[in-house]
Amino acid sequence: MQQIKNIIFDYGNVIFLIDFLKTQHTFTELGIKNVDRFFAHAGHDPLFDEFEKGNITAAGFRDGIRKITEKPELTDEQIDKAWTSLLIGVPPVNHELLLKAKKQYRTFLLSNINEIHLDFITGYLKREHQVESNDIFFEKVYYSHLVRMRKPNRDIFELVLRENNLDPAETLFIDDSPQHLKTGQELGLHTHLMTKDDSLEKFLYRSGLLSE
Repeated sequence: MQQIKNIIFDYGNVIFLIDFLKTQHTFTELGIKNVDRFFAHAGHDPLFDEFEKGNITAAGFRDGIRKITEKPELTDEQIDKAWTSLLIGVPPVNHELLLKAKKQYRTFLLSNINEIHLDFITGYLKREHQVESNDIFFEKVYYSHLVRMRKPNRDIFELVLRENNLDPAETLFIDDSPQHLKTGQELGLHTHLMTKDDSLEKFLYRSGLLSE
């Protein structure tokens, strides 16, 4: 990958570990019976997409959860606890890798995320890693709910490329969702699918993007 000058990183299950089944389980523990129908990695209720695009507030999201689960008695705290239970954490080596990559490449974060998750992650980074935010690891950070766009739609990719004057032929996009990579490929980006059996550390060294 000698021609690569820029790397765009996804966040969930590339840098920050996520377990979707954990949130399904936590929702089920609250007595919700239709969890796999409205929330799964492969697909979910439009409520989640709208929240990730910043089209509804955290309060609106919680009300939406009460509606689609038919559980009006759920408290804000119960919903937030279940919704953030999928957020596992960052292996410390990943932050070291990102700082190392930033010295050699122009690096960017492109994440489908939402207000509740970002608030949780910001607190987690301060508490567990003593950093104020993800901003220190990248040239620029793009969060879907703040730019009002989300992957796999082309507009959010085009925004990153245009704002930073990136040549797709010199840019690598790393994500754990094939549908997101498909859009990147259509725009001429190099792509890599992160799988459960792989890790950011293994990939960056194996590919030669970083050296020991």
